[in-house]
Amino acid sequence: MNLKKNDIIPLSITGMTADGLGVGRYDNFPIFVPLSAINDSLMVRIVKVTKRFAFGRIEEILNSSSDRITSDCPYFTSCGGCTYRHISYKSELAIKQQKVTDALSRIGAFKDLPIQAILGDCRQSTDGYRNKALIPLGKDKDGKLQMGFYAVNSHRIVDALTCRLQPAEFNLAMKIFREWHRKYPCSIYDEFSHSGLLRKLYLRKGEKTGEVMVGLISTKPKIPQVDELLAALQESLPTMVSFVVNINPDKTNVALGNRNITLWGKDTIEDELCGLTFDISPLSFYQVNRNQAEILYRKAAEYAGLTGNEILLDFYCGIGTIGLSMAHQAKKVIGVEIIPDAIVNAKENAKRNRITNAEFICGDAAQAALELRSQNEIPDVIIVDPPRKGCDLSLIETIVNLSPKRVVYVSCDPATLARDLRIFAEKGYHVTEVTPVDMFPRTAHVESVVLLSKLKSTDAIEVNIDLDEIDLTKSESKATYDEIKQYVLDNAGLKVSPLYIAQVKRKYGIIERDNYNLGDSKARVPQVPLEKKKAITDALRHFRMIDN
Repeated sequence: MNLKKNDIIPLSITGMTADGLGVGRYDNFPIFVPLSAINDSLMVRIVKVTKRFAFGRIEEILNSSSDRITSDCPYFTSCGGCTYRHISYKSELAIKQQKVTDALSRIGAFKDLPIQAILGDCRQSTDGYRNKALIPLGKDKDGKLQMGFYAVNSHRIVDALTCRLQPAEFNLAMKIFREWHRKYPCSIYDEFSHSGLLRKLYLRKGEKTGEVMVGLISTKPKIPQVDELLAALQESLPTMVSFVVNINPDKTNVALGNRNITLWGKDTIEDELCGLTFDISPLSFYQVNRNQAEILYRKAAEYAGLTGNEILLDFYCGIGTIGLSMAHQAKKVIGVEIIPDAIVNAKENAKRNRITNAEFICGDAAQAALELRSQNEIPDVIIVDPPRKGCDLSLIETIVNLSPKRVVYVSCDPATLARDLRIFAEKGYHVTEVTPVDMFPRTAHVESVVLLSKLKSTDAIEVNIDLDEIDLTKSESKATYDEIKQYVLDNAGLKVSPLYIAQVKRKYGIIERDNYNLGDSKARVPQVPLEKKKAITDALRHFRMIDN
């Protein structure tokens, strides 16, 4: 293949990657093209070539796909928030359905799973659904304020006045903040020099109640002229009921610190979900799309199959939304969460909804399991809704040791879901049914809810693995390079390259088939720094690619 950078080639798009890149083949060589649609016929300029694939950008659309639509957002091509504003919602749902199917097949090695049709957003518009936003703040080269959203795969801020995924109140709050900062140019945090004060604008809304929380994420509690900002918000945003400062002085990419100061109004906002009322604090997890959350929780309740006689255990319970929504169907609900503020909210939410058969434990899964065993309370059904990284092996082992009849797994990442389901299957749990749910329209993300049933001792499970189709080594199936990079960034605050990851993988004997990161043997290949080596090693342990 003589393909090189800046070549312009004809290309037909025949598929879509999990993160929303169109895929076509040129002389059977895969080319990835952003902002393309399946069945597009294009002229593409090559921007990067590796041994196994290339990246291109659209030079000309020769024939448009029937899925293609005109984007309604001026920031779409540069902002990393939305992925699919250039195609119809129907085709977006089909891509997400396939994303879940492919992950379970390739990573989980499951064949012929009963995967139901994706539950999409049935409202007339998929805009304005986000009830939470973290707006990064920065400065351009002239020191002027930038605020908006990160570009794809970077921390470069795309300066944006509005976002179509946000409610009108958030866009108004952004405008008010800009005007305040123009009058009172408070210092903005710089993540490279670790200097400055304001890091992000933080916004939450109760969709059903209309209550809005406005917050500033700051390295220090005292913010100059903050009273003027509060006054401007009070005047123009009458639905604001809480104004808070979150203190995050750490050198980290984690957005929120552990300390909140309420400068005005309530410590929380209120919303209604599944017929219940919930208090939501700044640190509490709450699904960002309330309408789709109700659809997701109804499906989870269906899978739980409660009759009123079961003990339901809810891991990663947050403020108690899933468990409390099913409390009327269960004998008892027990929620487990490691964040103290969330447990406080969960207990208050049970009380305010007059739910007396729910209790909440602040701690990790292993600790909660010991406590339950000491009380002789063995769960019949366990619900788990982990973060994007999925379940730790220790949590899966804790669940299996508790031996529930059913496990309902709610996942926001098909890859880690597939990995975890494979482990559950190896430990005696059968994947009964999977339903994808579109919680995040116009983005590449997709949620799934899965029912796992405990096999009887006489049952057997058969998993057929076609290595040619999977095309992954045993270790590589645990995590992709992008997943390892993201884990290192989230947990160590470091950016690492595929080359560095490959070096550490080779050190531990994880053999790669065709490693384009090796480089020419005559060239001097940069070696991974010690700090990044340690962070990558930690990631490999986390994904169980090496032993502890």
